[in-house]
Amino acid sequence: MGKNVIVLGATGHLGTNIAVHLKRIGYNVVAVGRRKSDNGFFAKLGMEYISADICKKEDFDKLPQKDIYAVLNFAGALPASMEGYHPEQYISSIVQGTLNVLDYTLKVGADRIVFPQSLFDVSYLFGSKTPIPADAERKAPLTGDHAVYVIAKNAAVELIEHYHAKFGLKRFILRLSRVYMYDPNPYTFTDGEKTLISDRFFIYQAMKGAELQIWGDPDRLLETCCVKDFLQIVEKTLTANVEGGIYNIGSGGSTLDERVKAIAEVFNPKDKRSNIIYCPEKRSSQQFVLDITKTKKELGYEPRYTWKEYLLDFKKEMEEQPFGELWGYESDYIK
Repeated sequence: MGKNVIVLGATGHLGTNIAVHLKRIGYNVVAVGRRKSDNGFFAKLGMEYISADICKKEDFDKLPQKDIYAVLNFAGALPASMEGYHPEQYISSIVQGTLNVLDYTLKVGADRIVFPQSLFDVSYLFGSKTPIPADAERKAPLTGDHAVYVIAKNAAVELIEHYHAKFGLKRFILRLSRVYMYDPNPYTFTDGEKTLISDRFFIYQAMKGAELQIWGDPDRLLETCCVKDFLQIVEKTLTANVEGGIYNIGSGGSTLDERVKAIAEVFNPKDKRSNIIYCPEKRSSQQFVLDITKTKKELGYEPRYTWKEYLLDFKKEMEEQPFGELWGYESDYIK
Protein backbone atom coordinates (compact mmCIF):
# COMPACT_ATOMS: atom_id res chain seq x y z
CA MET A 1 0.00 0.00 0.00
CA GLY A 2 1.48 3.35 -1.05
CA LYS A 3 1.65 6.47 1.08
CA ASN A 4 -1.25 8.92 1.07
CA VAL A 5 -0.63 12.33 -0.49
CA ILE A 6 -2.82 15.36 -1.13
CA VAL A 7 -2.33 17.34 -4.36
CA LEU A 8 -3.88 20.80 -4.12
CA GLY A 9 -4.48 22.63 -7.38
CA ALA A 10 -4.91 19.25 -9.07
CA THR A 11 -6.91 20.60 -12.01
CA GLY A 12 -4.14 23.04 -12.96
CA HIS A 13 -1.48 22.09 -15.45
CA LEU A 14 1.26 21.25 -12.98
CA GLY A 15 -1.16 19.78 -10.46
CA THR A 16 -2.75 17.38 -12.96
CA ASN A 17 0.62 16.11 -14.13
CA ILE A 18 1.79 15.68 -10.54
CA ALA A 19 -1.33 13.78 -9.45
CA VAL A 20 -1.26 11.44 -12.47
CA HIS A 21 2.47 10.77 -12.08
CA LEU A 22 2.35 10.06 -8.35
CA LYS A 23 -0.59 7.73 -8.81
CA ARG A 24 1.29 5.92 -11.58
CA ILE A 25 4.30 5.25 -9.33
CA GLY A 26 2.26 3.92 -6.43
CA TYR A 27 1.10 6.76 -4.19
CA ASN A 28 -2.51 6.99 -3.01
CA VAL A 29 -3.44 10.40 -4.36
CA VAL A 30 -6.34 12.61 -3.33
CA ALA A 31 -6.75 15.28 -6.00
CA VAL A 32 -8.14 18.61 -4.79
CA GLY A 33 -9.18 21.53 -6.98
CA ARG A 34 -11.41 24.57 -6.85
CA ARG A 35 -13.44 23.39 -9.84
CA LYS A 36 -16.83 21.97 -8.92
CA SER A 37 -16.34 19.04 -11.28
CA ASP A 38 -13.39 17.26 -12.86
CA ASN A 39 -15.68 15.60 -15.45
CA GLY A 40 -14.85 12.22 -13.90
CA PHE A 41 -11.20 12.49 -15.00
CA PHE A 42 -9.52 11.44 -11.75
CA ALA A 43 -11.93 8.62 -10.88
CA LYS A 44 -11.06 6.91 -14.16
CA LEU A 45 -7.44 6.86 -12.99
CA GLY A 46 -8.31 5.52 -9.52
CA MET A 47 -8.10 8.83 -7.65
CA GLU A 48 -10.64 10.63 -5.51
CA TYR A 49 -11.41 14.21 -6.53
CA ILE A 50 -12.56 16.75 -3.94
CA SER A 51 -13.74 20.26 -4.79
CA ALA A 52 -12.31 22.68 -2.22
CA ASP A 53 -11.05 26.27 -2.08
CA ILE A 54 -7.86 26.70 -0.02
CA CYS A 55 -8.91 30.29 0.74
CA LYS A 56 -11.74 28.88 2.87
CA LYS A 57 -10.57 27.24 6.08
CA GLU A 58 -13.84 25.31 6.42
CA ASP A 59 -13.25 23.59 3.07
CA PHE A 60 -10.39 21.62 4.60
CA ASP A 61 -12.98 19.67 6.59
CA LYS A 62 -13.85 17.96 3.28
CA LEU A 63 -10.34 16.51 3.03
CA PRO A 64 -8.93 13.41 4.77
CA GLN A 65 -8.12 14.13 8.41
CA LYS A 66 -5.45 11.51 9.14
CA ASP A 67 -2.76 9.27 7.62
CA ILE A 68 -1.43 11.87 5.18
CA TYR A 69 2.27 11.66 4.35
CA ALA A 70 2.69 14.78 2.23
CA VAL A 71 0.76 17.82 1.04
CA LEU A 72 1.68 19.30 -2.34
CA ASN A 73 0.28 22.82 -2.59
CA PHE A 74 0.08 23.84 -6.26
CA ALA A 75 -3.08 25.93 -5.88
CA GLY A 76 -3.21 29.70 -6.21
CA ALA A 77 -3.71 32.55 -8.68
CA LEU A 78 -1.21 33.02 -11.51
CA PRO A 79 -0.37 36.07 -13.67
CA ALA A 80 -0.38 33.81 -16.76
CA SER A 81 -4.06 32.99 -16.28
CA MET A 82 -5.31 36.32 -14.87
CA GLU A 83 -7.41 38.40 -17.22
CA GLY A 84 -7.20 42.01 -16.11
CA TYR A 85 -5.53 42.73 -12.78
CA HIS A 86 -6.83 41.45 -9.44
CA PRO A 87 -3.95 41.51 -6.94
CA GLU A 88 -6.24 40.62 -4.04
CA GLN A 89 -6.48 37.12 -5.53
CA TYR A 90 -2.75 36.64 -4.96
CA ILE A 91 -3.05 37.61 -1.31
CA SER A 92 -6.09 35.43 -0.62
CA SER A 93 -5.00 32.31 -2.52
CA ILE A 94 -1.24 32.40 -1.92
CA VAL A 95 -0.80 34.03 1.51
CA GLN A 96 -4.01 33.15 3.33
CA GLY A 97 -4.34 29.95 1.32
CA THR A 98 -0.84 28.77 2.25
CA LEU A 99 -1.46 29.55 5.93
CA ASN A 100 -4.62 27.42 5.78
CA VAL A 101 -2.69 24.63 4.03
CA LEU A 102 0.05 24.72 6.66
CA ASP A 103 -2.46 24.43 9.49
CA TYR A 104 -4.11 21.48 7.73
CA THR A 105 -0.70 19.87 7.13
CA LEU A 106 0.08 20.01 10.84
CA LYS A 107 -3.40 18.86 11.84
CA VAL A 108 -3.16 15.66 9.79
CA GLY A 109 0.41 14.97 10.90
CA ALA A 110 1.95 15.16 7.43
CA ASP A 111 5.73 14.81 7.25
CA ARG A 112 6.36 17.38 4.51
CA ILE A 113 4.97 20.05 2.23
CA VAL A 114 5.90 20.80 -1.39
CA PHE A 115 5.36 24.34 -2.71
CA PRO A 116 6.19 26.16 -5.98
CA GLN A 117 8.07 29.45 -5.68
CA SER A 118 8.09 32.11 -8.38
CA LEU A 119 11.18 32.43 -10.56
CA PHE A 120 10.76 36.20 -10.39
CA ASP A 121 12.00 36.34 -6.81
CA VAL A 122 15.47 36.35 -8.41
CA SER A 123 14.60 38.35 -11.53
CA TYR A 124 17.04 41.06 -10.40
CA LEU A 125 19.80 38.57 -11.35
CA PHE A 126 18.49 37.96 -14.89
CA GLY A 127 20.55 38.97 -17.93
CA SER A 128 23.61 36.81 -17.39
CA LYS A 129 24.76 33.28 -18.26
CA THR A 130 26.02 32.90 -14.69
CA PRO A 131 23.78 30.31 -12.98
CA ILE A 132 21.61 31.82 -10.23
CA PRO A 133 22.11 30.00 -6.87
CA ALA A 134 19.16 28.29 -5.17
CA ASP A 135 19.75 30.28 -1.98
CA ALA A 136 20.12 33.69 -3.64
CA GLU A 137 18.41 36.52 -1.78
CA ARG A 138 14.72 36.68 -2.58
CA LYS A 139 13.54 40.09 -3.84
CA ALA A 140 10.17 40.91 -5.33
CA PRO A 141 10.07 43.24 -8.34
CA LEU A 142 8.25 46.42 -7.35
CA THR A 143 6.71 47.09 -10.76
CA GLY A 144 5.00 45.01 -13.42
CA ASP A 145 2.23 42.43 -13.42
CA HIS A 146 4.29 39.98 -11.29
CA ALA A 147 4.99 42.38 -8.40
CA VAL A 148 2.16 41.50 -6.00
CA TYR A 149 2.29 37.87 -7.13
CA VAL A 150 5.96 37.57 -6.08
CA ILE A 151 5.35 39.56 -2.87
CA ALA A 152 2.66 37.00 -2.00
CA LYS A 153 4.90 34.06 -2.95
CA ASN A 154 7.75 35.39 -0.80
CA ALA A 155 5.36 35.82 2.13
CA ALA A 156 4.15 32.24 1.67
CA VAL A 157 7.74 30.98 1.66
CA GLU A 158 8.38 32.82 4.93
CA LEU A 159 5.29 31.22 6.45
CA ILE A 160 6.52 27.79 5.39
CA GLU A 161 9.96 28.50 6.87
CA HIS A 162 8.27 29.57 10.11
CA TYR A 163 6.36 26.28 10.30
CA HIS A 164 9.58 24.40 9.58
CA ALA A 165 11.45 26.21 12.35
CA LYS A 166 8.66 26.00 14.92
CA PHE A 167 7.11 22.60 14.16
CA GLY A 168 9.82 20.71 12.27
CA LEU A 169 7.76 20.42 9.09
CA LYS A 170 9.97 19.35 6.19
CA ARG A 171 9.59 21.73 3.28
CA PHE A 172 10.52 21.47 -0.36
CA ILE A 173 10.17 24.85 -2.07
CA LEU A 174 10.65 24.55 -5.82
CA ARG A 175 11.74 27.67 -7.69
CA LEU A 176 10.15 27.13 -11.06
CA SER A 177 11.66 28.23 -14.28
CA ARG A 178 8.99 27.70 -16.89
CA VAL A 179 8.02 24.02 -16.90
CA TYR A 180 7.49 23.05 -20.53
CA MET A 181 4.52 20.81 -21.30
CA TYR A 182 1.69 20.49 -23.78
CA ASP A 183 -1.30 22.70 -23.02
CA PRO A 184 -4.34 22.73 -25.32
CA ASN A 185 -4.67 26.44 -24.59
CA PRO A 186 -1.95 28.25 -26.59
CA TYR A 187 -2.62 31.60 -24.94
CA THR A 188 -1.30 33.30 -21.83
CA PHE A 189 -1.91 36.67 -20.18
CA THR A 190 0.70 39.42 -20.04
CA ASP A 191 -0.23 42.51 -18.04
CA GLY A 192 -3.76 41.10 -18.04
CA GLU A 193 -3.95 40.95 -21.84
CA LYS A 194 -4.42 37.69 -23.75
CA THR A 195 -1.43 36.82 -25.96
CA LEU A 196 -0.22 33.79 -27.92
CA ILE A 197 2.61 31.95 -26.16
CA SER A 198 5.82 32.63 -28.09
CA ASP A 199 6.88 28.99 -28.38
CA ARG A 200 3.44 28.12 -29.71
CA PHE A 201 3.76 30.83 -32.37
CA PHE A 202 7.01 29.24 -33.56
CA ILE A 203 5.43 25.76 -33.53
CA TYR A 204 2.42 26.90 -35.57
CA GLN A 205 4.71 28.62 -38.07
CA ALA A 206 6.90 25.52 -38.32
CA MET A 207 3.85 23.29 -38.88
CA LYS A 208 3.13 25.35 -42.01
CA GLY A 209 6.77 25.36 -43.09
CA ALA A 210 6.70 29.15 -42.78
CA GLU A 211 9.64 31.46 -42.14
CA LEU A 212 11.04 31.53 -38.58
CA GLN A 213 12.74 34.69 -37.33
CA ILE A 214 15.34 34.72 -34.55
CA TRP A 215 15.45 38.17 -33.01
CA GLY A 216 18.50 39.72 -31.39
CA ASP A 217 21.32 37.54 -30.04
CA PRO A 218 20.72 33.90 -31.12
CA ASP A 219 23.05 32.66 -28.38
CA ARG A 220 20.90 33.97 -25.54
CA LEU A 221 20.66 31.20 -22.92
CA LEU A 222 17.15 30.30 -21.77
CA GLU A 223 16.36 27.92 -18.91
CA THR A 224 14.53 24.75 -19.90
CA CYS A 225 12.75 22.15 -17.79
CA CYS A 226 10.65 19.48 -19.47
CA VAL A 227 7.62 18.47 -17.40
CA LYS A 228 9.03 14.94 -17.08
CA ASP A 229 12.20 16.28 -15.46
CA PHE A 230 10.04 18.44 -13.20
CA LEU A 231 8.04 15.35 -12.17
CA GLN A 232 11.30 13.56 -11.40
CA ILE A 233 12.13 16.35 -8.95
CA VAL A 234 8.67 16.27 -7.34
CA GLU A 235 8.97 12.51 -6.94
CA LYS A 236 12.35 12.90 -5.26
CA THR A 237 11.03 15.49 -2.77
CA LEU A 238 8.81 12.73 -1.37
CA THR A 239 11.68 10.33 -0.71
CA ALA A 240 14.51 12.72 0.19
CA ASN A 241 15.84 12.25 3.71
CA VAL A 242 16.63 15.92 4.28
CA GLU A 243 14.89 18.84 5.96
CA GLY A 244 14.44 20.53 2.61
CA GLY A 245 14.79 24.15 1.54
CA ILE A 246 14.63 26.02 -1.75
CA TYR A 247 15.54 24.09 -4.90
CA ASN A 248 15.99 25.44 -8.41
CA ILE A 249 14.06 23.69 -11.18
CA GLY A 250 15.90 23.62 -14.48
CA SER A 251 18.25 21.64 -16.67
CA GLY A 252 21.05 23.98 -17.66
CA GLY A 253 19.32 25.85 -20.45
CA SER A 254 19.46 25.96 -24.24
CA THR A 255 20.13 28.80 -26.65
CA LEU A 256 17.45 30.58 -28.65
CA ASP A 257 19.15 29.32 -31.82
CA GLU A 258 18.99 25.69 -30.62
CA ARG A 259 15.34 26.07 -29.70
CA VAL A 260 14.14 27.49 -32.99
CA LYS A 261 16.13 25.00 -35.09
CA ALA A 262 14.74 22.07 -33.06
CA ILE A 263 11.16 23.38 -33.48
CA ALA A 264 11.68 23.45 -37.23
CA GLU A 265 13.18 19.95 -37.23
CA VAL A 266 10.32 18.43 -35.21
CA PHE A 267 7.32 20.30 -36.64
CA ASN A 268 8.14 21.08 -40.28
CA PRO A 269 6.18 19.07 -42.87
CA LYS A 270 8.39 16.57 -44.68
CA ASP A 271 8.00 18.41 -47.94
CA LYS A 272 8.37 21.96 -46.65
CA ARG A 273 11.22 23.32 -44.53
CA SER A 274 11.17 26.64 -42.71
CA ASN A 275 13.67 29.27 -43.73
CA ILE A 276 15.35 30.58 -40.55
CA ILE A 277 16.06 34.32 -40.67
CA TYR A 278 18.37 36.08 -38.21
CA CYS A 279 17.32 39.60 -37.16
CA PRO A 280 20.17 40.89 -34.95
CA GLU A 281 18.74 44.42 -35.02
CA LYS A 282 15.64 43.28 -33.12
CA ARG A 283 15.33 43.17 -29.33
CA SER A 284 17.09 40.19 -27.70
CA SER A 285 15.39 37.78 -25.33
CA GLN A 286 16.14 38.16 -21.62
CA GLN A 287 18.46 35.36 -20.63
CA PHE A 288 18.92 33.51 -17.34
CA VAL A 289 19.93 30.08 -16.12
CA LEU A 290 19.43 28.49 -12.70
CA ASP A 291 22.11 26.68 -10.69
CA ILE A 292 20.72 23.17 -10.06
CA THR A 293 23.70 21.94 -8.00
CA LYS A 294 21.68 21.82 -4.77
CA THR A 295 18.79 20.04 -6.49
CA LYS A 296 21.20 17.39 -7.75
CA LYS A 297 23.12 17.02 -4.48
CA GLU A 298 20.22 16.91 -2.01
CA LEU A 299 17.48 15.34 -4.13
CA GLY A 300 19.53 13.18 -6.49
CA TYR A 301 18.13 14.91 -9.57
CA GLU A 302 19.67 14.40 -13.00
CA PRO A 303 18.14 16.14 -16.05
CA ARG A 304 17.16 13.56 -18.67
CA TYR A 305 15.32 15.48 -21.40
CA THR A 306 16.85 17.70 -24.04
CA TRP A 307 14.87 20.49 -25.71
CA LYS A 308 14.34 18.34 -28.80
CA GLU A 309 13.13 15.38 -26.70
CA TYR A 310 10.67 17.72 -24.99
CA LEU A 311 9.37 18.85 -28.40
CA LEU A 312 8.87 15.25 -29.53
CA ASP A 313 6.92 14.61 -26.33
CA PHE A 314 4.91 17.80 -26.92
CA LYS A 315 4.06 16.69 -30.46
CA LYS A 316 2.88 13.30 -29.19
CA GLU A 317 0.58 14.87 -26.57
CA MET A 318 -0.66 17.41 -29.12
CA GLU A 319 -1.88 14.45 -31.15
CA GLU A 320 -3.20 12.34 -28.26
CA GLN A 321 -4.68 15.11 -25.99
CA PRO A 322 -4.31 12.98 -22.81
CA PHE A 323 -5.91 15.56 -20.49
CA GLY A 324 -8.62 16.74 -22.89
CA GLU A 325 -11.41 15.51 -20.63
CA LEU A 326 -10.17 17.81 -17.89
CA TRP A 327 -8.60 20.76 -19.71
CA GLY A 328 -10.51 20.73 -22.98
CA TYR A 329 -9.05 20.45 -26.47
CA GLU A 330 -7.07 22.83 -28.63
CA SER A 331 -10.12 23.40 -30.81
CA ASP A 332 -11.93 24.76 -27.73
CA TYR A 333 -9.43 27.63 -27.47
CA ILE A 334 -8.71 28.46 -31.10
CA LYS A 335 -11.85 29.75 -32.73
